[in-house]
Amino acid sequence: MATHLPRRRLGRTELSIPVIPFGTQGFGNHFGFVSDEDAVELIKHAVSIGANHFDCARCYGDSMRKLGLALKEIPREDVIITGRLCCHSAAKWGFYGEGTPDYSAERVIADVEDQLQLLGTDYFDGMLIHDPSQIEPTLEKGGTLDGVLQCKARGLVHYAGYGMRPHDFHLKAIATGDVDLILCFNDYNLIRQTAADDILPAAAEADIGVMNGWSILRGLLTGVDIDAAIAAGRWKNDGDAEPAREIWKWCQEEGIDLLQLALQFCLRENRIHGNNIGSLNIEQLEANVRAASTPLPDGVWEKYRERFGN
Repeated sequence: MATHLPRRRLGRTELSIPVIPFGTQGFGNHFGFVSDEDAVELIKHAVSIGANHFDCARCYGDSMRKLGLALKEIPREDVIITGRLCCHSAAKWGFYGEGTPDYSAERVIADVEDQLQLLGTDYFDGMLIHDPSQIEPTLEKGGTLDGVLQCKARGLVHYAGYGMRPHDFHLKAIATGDVDLILCFNDYNLIRQTAADDILPAAAEADIGVMNGWSILRGLLTGVDIDAAIAAGRWKNDGDAEPAREIWKWCQEEGIDLLQLALQFCLRENRIHGNNIGSLNIEQLEANVRAASTPLPDGVWEKYRERFGN
């Protein structure tokens, strides 16, 4: 495709990343089956068009194994890989389950080493501590962040960070001075922009890279027929469905591509460097790249502000 995918400096990491990093959950079988062959083709195509930053996690279905297959055919220097240390429960590797997660540095080191073996590579460009239910244990000496920093000292991880939702957790992590990148979640999109209240200013002051999860709000801001989806049982109890529906209806009236509007809205915030999106197939990937690469006319934003006020 002829479009040029913009890139941004990911804060003090100095990594140049595409403005829409590839969230690997897209081919992890959570949103539809993707064969190994199709996943490898999709990953290689993403690299060829500049979407070469892959954000992966154990909890993203079968995606890490598939990414590992693709890495056998792609030079490591051609890709950027950020990973996650899941802190969801006491289950193996912090996966979803019951009980208090193991926040120890020892667990982190074992987890990182195992993930690298699974991917068939020898380093992560960045490693994010993923969704801790408590922030303090991750910050203690011998805790999760300490483990990531030990991995960083060994060259297994180049940059340390957090991916989570609570704003106070982000602010405490940033205050350590040891965090290079963060991922906020569901807090900067067409529906809400609460990350701009505190997280973005704090990250910008410390020159920390920022990735923005759920810029398309679980698919609500992609242009799909929201009425039909709700009638089919999707998003029925989702509080974001009605405000998203208003924007979707307005886009239909104005002849505006909602996916393009959603991504371009996020790109207008320069303190955000990447808006991670997963793609199920090449068609979705190219639609995302087109939307991120094609600015809307200025007049659209004037009309949008008149209608919605933000």
